[in-house]
Amino acid sequence: QVQLVESGGALVQAGGSLRLSCIVSRSIFSSNSIGWYRQAPGKQLELVASATTGGITNVVDSVKGRFAISRDNAKRTVYLQMNSLKPEDTAIYYCNLYSTTGTRVPWGQGTQVTVSS
Repeated sequence: QVQLVESGGALVQAGGSLRLSCIVSRSIFSSNSIGWYRQAPGKQLELVASATTGGITNVVDSVKGRFAISRDNAKRTVYLQMNSLKPEDTAIYYCNLYSTTGTRVPWGQGTQVTVSS
């Protein structure tokens, strides 16, 4: 069974930090790049960061220098470390496959991040 479980979201003041966790089911973790995505109210889903099976990571320009993604292979977990949070980072954050073909598995419930000014 394919499963993605996100956690770690919270209400935080601007300038604060959070670490999000995504536990990925065994059937897909070791053979897939994983991405963190977010959807802000009234906006489209957007990619935030990605991590390949080989450990190559990337973050989008809007969070560069503030966010970092990492994988713990032993725990089948992908983390998103978020520092210097801004109100515009407020969104529901999801993890899923990262693929140039757009392949995804069923989405998890996501985790809410709210940044107050």
